[in-house]
Amino acid sequence: MRFAGDVAGTKKAVTDILQLCFEAKDWKSLNEQIVNLSKKRGQLKQAVTAMVQQAMQYIDETPDVETRIELIKTLNSVSAGKIYVEIERARLIKKLAKIKEEQGLIAEAADLMQEVAVETFGAMAKTEKIAFILEQVRLCLDRQDYVRAQILSRKISPRVFDIDSSKEKKKPKEGDNVVEEPPADIPSLLELKHIYYELMIRYYFHNNDYLEICRCYKAIYEIPSVRENPSQWILVLRKICWYLILAPHDPMQSSLLNSTLEDKNLSEIPKFRLLLKQLVTMEVIQWTSLWNAYKDEFENEKNMLGGSLGDKAAEDLKQRIIEHNILVVSRYYSRITLKRLAELLCLTVEEAEKHLSEMVVSKALVAKIDRPMGIVCFQVVKDSNEILNSWAVNLEKLLDLVEKSCHQIHKETMVHKAALKV
Repeated sequence: MRFAGDVAGTKKAVTDILQLCFEAKDWKSLNEQIVNLSKKRGQLKQAVTAMVQQAMQYIDETPDVETRIELIKTLNSVSAGKIYVEIERARLIKKLAKIKEEQGLIAEAADLMQEVAVETFGAMAKTEKIAFILEQVRLCLDRQDYVRAQILSRKISPRVFDIDSSKEKKKPKEGDNVVEEPPADIPSLLELKHIYYELMIRYYFHNNDYLEICRCYKAIYEIPSVRENPSQWILVLRKICWYLILAPHDPMQSSLLNSTLEDKNLSEIPKFRLLLKQLVTMEVIQWTSLWNAYKDEFENEKNMLGGSLGDKAAEDLKQRIIEHNILVVSRYYSRITLKRLAELLCLTVEEAEKHLSEMVVSKALVAKIDRPMGIVCFQVVKDSNEILNSWAVNLEKLLDLVEKSCHQIHKETMVHKAALKV
């Protein structure tokens, strides 16, 4: 039949052979028949595809794990290198990786998953591709391979989650790849978005990148299912506030801070609204009083969504408050003694100098310290061009004032002369 090109007959023949082996529960014979049928000279592609799809239905019916692994490996060897069963092979490897993970062999499971580059599969559904890549990222994070996890995560663009899936699907043109429907166990696009950002939080948590963690929680906060459930969005909003405070001061952090303060939902957690207000207000914050007021809230985060804020979070929080206070002082003072600066920051002179130096090195602040005199100067040193420009501007203003004064004097003189003539 296969030499005559009888597709329907060949497909029926191979599937019937497999069905007979399955009904007899002869798993060894089933594996042998799969290999033999795939190696027949001139075997039709459609027959191999039907055979692999038929055998995949038997995986869950296997009596034990060893038999299941043997069947999956047989199907993997048959489908290897055949582009027309690449999707089936990807699904088989995912099942095998899951078995390996359940056995505690996370490294083996991660290596198996990384063999497959699903982003090149034109016929695979978008949601199934994303789910597969996210599984690859998760296994890399579980084995603490953070470099590979980052590389794999970049295969998914965050913009793909913002595409409106409710729009009608375009009918495929002639010659286009027909996209298969994803399996029933694949999550929806919004659920995948939630999973993606949870995995990215795990990655950024390893690097203590608080601003990126905050942006991830912000993206989760925008998911409609989260926004509609107060028990969820309150916990997410708390995390956004904490990580905003822990993030170093920069334009992105400042922008996120102001946009979060404008959120009406923040009124549901007034303590956090007050905390963010304090950071926006250019006033010195007393660390001891702030820590006493928010220590319980800080400790409670361990038992809430996402768990603890990190081992270094308490130290980093104090660091951010000190940085905020130094920025406030630089706003109001052009020159200040180190002793007075240390008093305002509630630190020793050595600690105040250390924190100030770190901010200058990171270019968060412009300052110079005269150590013999013990004076800090926050003024920016101008170059010769800026000084000349400022002089030119001042001269221009002076000449404008002289001209206006002359005009006023001339006007008064004319009015006085007119009054004398009368």
